[in-house]
Amino acid sequence: MTLSINAAFDSGNIRVVTVEGDRVDLEIVADHLSDFFQWFHFRVAGARGRTVTFRILNAGKSAYPFGWPGYKVRASTDREAWRMTPTTYADGVLEWVWTVDTELAWFAYFAPYTMDRHDALVARIAARPGVTHRELGRSLDGQAIDCLSMGSGPKPVWIYARQHPGESMCEWFMEGLLERLTDDADPHTRDLLAKATVRCVPNMNPDGTRRGHLRTNAGGVNLNREWHAPSPDRSPEVLCVRNAMDETGVKFAIDVHGDEAIPANFIAGYEGIPSWSDDHGAHFYEFGRRLAAHSPDFQTELGYSKASAGKANLSMSTNQLAERYRAVACTLEMPFKDHDPNPDPEFGWSPDRSKRLAHACLETLAGMIDDL
Repeated sequence: MTLSINAAFDSGNIRVVTVEGDRVDLEIVADHLSDFFQWFHFRVAGARGRTVTFRILNAGKSAYPFGWPGYKVRASTDREAWRMTPTTYADGVLEWVWTVDTELAWFAYFAPYTMDRHDALVARIAARPGVTHRELGRSLDGQAIDCLSMGSGPKPVWIYARQHPGESMCEWFMEGLLERLTDDADPHTRDLLAKATVRCVPNMNPDGTRRGHLRTNAGGVNLNREWHAPSPDRSPEVLCVRNAMDETGVKFAIDVHGDEAIPANFIAGYEGIPSWSDDHGAHFYEFGRRLAAHSPDFQTELGYSKASAGKANLSMSTNQLAERYRAVACTLEMPFKDHDPNPDPEFGWSPDRSKRLAHACLETLAGMIDDL
């Protein structure tokens, strides 16, 4: 049989350069109207009984080549379980070898979360008691920006994900979050929802998700650099979410992301905003301390450097929300590699662990909501 490589599907991304025997040379396709690329997701057919070497030739020119050392490709034969496979990176080429014992195999940068799965999640959660669905607006390609709300408490909480569509672990996190928030028997979320109204936007960049982008929307715009001045022609996704936040205010917010290089979960805050005060920042630091004490899959030692006084980038959502609403806001980063302080040699950082971290975040928030 002829070996076939295909990425012409929801969230797919790869370009075949050459196929020579059992060696396949590939390139990742850049985001539309952008130089960003790193996300890949493709299917292999016709390779059963063969040991195939895959090489991504342009990995060294990707957005974050410093993220490849120590990284392992995710592989699946059923699109459900995504295991790490031994991977090397040298001279700008990402390479792995796979012995194919099934009719089909899939490879991806991380376990994909497609728009089909997103639509199923929204339908399932919206049908549950106590949930309100609102279409906040539409993307450049005309896709819905879905918001799911629950709770009756006076404190407005916003949790939103996937500004960067290639960070698919973010929507696995949101799936775990929404499942937990709609569990009527759960005492933590029941207490939280009596004191807060939680609004969740599980995917802020549906166009980039469907197109197989790493970081941008259909117009090549990085949404997390638009929060100071979103516009309908460049960033309607941010505009409609920020307008909804203006209606409700924001007391606490999590912007969910993935990080290419750091092998750990961590949060980044809003140091450097013009209105920074130690009292305001203390709640952010307390959330991190409590989460680290609560979950073995979170830590506070590794992370990003802090902005100096007055130097925060207000085009980024966490800084904008902290300044605009005086919210306790954080950017949650999960790894494409593994959470090295608590590693899993088979799956690495995974969909299930992303969902469990969402549970830990809700439990931590429930324990400190009275103080916000």
